[in-house]
Amino acid sequence: MAGRLPTKSFFAAFHRATRPPTCSCMESHVARRFAPTALMFGNLVTGCSVLAPTGMLVELSSGLDVSIATAGLLVTFGAVVLCVGSPLTAWLTSRIERRTLLAATLAVLALTNIASAFAPDYASLLLLRLIMLAVGALYTPQAAGTAALIVPEEKRGSTVAYIFLGWSLAAAIGLPLITFIASRYGWRTVHGGIGVLGCVGLLLLAWRLPRGLLGAPVDLKTWIDLGRNRMIVLLLLITTLQMSGQFVVLTFMAPLLTRLAGAGPDAIALLFACYGIFGFVGVVIATRIVDSWGAWKTSVLFTVLMLAGLIGWAISAGVYPLMVASAAVWGLGFASTNSMQQVRLIGAAPALASASVSLNTSVLYVGQAVGSAIGGLLYGHGLLHATGYVGAGFVALALTMVILTRPKKAFGA
Repeated sequence: MAGRLPTKSFFAAFHRATRPPTCSCMESHVARRFAPTALMFGNLVTGCSVLAPTGMLVELSSGLDVSIATAGLLVTFGAVVLCVGSPLTAWLTSRIERRTLLAATLAVLALTNIASAFAPDYASLLLLRLIMLAVGALYTPQAAGTAALIVPEEKRGSTVAYIFLGWSLAAAIGLPLITFIASRYGWRTVHGGIGVLGCVGLLLLAWRLPRGLLGAPVDLKTWIDLGRNRMIVLLLLITTLQMSGQFVVLTFMAPLLTRLAGAGPDAIALLFACYGIFGFVGVVIATRIVDSWGAWKTSVLFTVLMLAGLIGWAISAGVYPLMVASAAVWGLGFASTNSMQQVRLIGAAPALASASVSLNTSVLYVGQAVGSAIGGLLYGHGLLHATGYVGAGFVALALTMVILTRPKKAFGA
């Protein structure tokens, strides 16, 4: 039952996640009460750091005097570092006290974002981004693992969902703001702003996350056991396909909107906002129905919505209102499908949950790297309309895999 999400409203889950556990020590009450919020805010900073180039490719291209496709490599190469770094850092840092580890991670994110604001050229910015994400790779899986150490078992599902809300907010609020600010004040201002957010997140963690939190060490046997679990391997493949399909389009969404529909910066920011807000709505809906439907049925529903949105984008390319509507449908599935992947992984092998969730984060970034590389290739060759169809093809394969992994029992593992 560790992976089950509550049927009550998302905001009730927020209340439960932030309510302090029963303890005789008032200091512990205060320290733990807002610890999930501090962890969630760190995910917001991480999400903005990862997604930032997607929202300002045009400004990066013109400001650094490189092509759109070359600017897109900031996403591709960054995702490669993330996919390698997530399991590697999980292994290397599993014995480090969590508050120290997570605070140090946010400190690196803050400093590298601030340094990026002063990068003199593309090569310098790329190097800083690789350093940023090599360290930042560990934040999201370690934050989720830390949730299990600060709340009772019955609250873990809602707390993990709440902590992952930071990524939804990065897409719903952060990405549109990045596009808006970059179009008016430049990409350097965006990096400086994310750096300031990182400093705030660092202070929140230092203030609210309790000391002395240590997770279970991750060793080589853990990864071997994961590789031998057929269901986990299939679930990780689903994550890879889902993310690959989305990032074929998402990485180059802003320049695609400009060239296909003549959209300006404000229109692009509006579409990003629509995509992100509906992503948040999708998470709320998934949280409410997963206990009654099961994770598998819920995953099927939102993967179908994701596929429908991408097909709609491909068919309506060039008609801005229809592209916005398609992005909204697509957005319903983008965050909720990943949440269901987390639930299914935990249900498939509860004893390996911390490692499987970390590896799921890694293959998520594999999908980003594959999708953004293919999207850059298509964009660079002027195959603008093809991006939507190729992205939809990846998600169609993911949906096929979801259907084939239907659990034999009622539980949606």
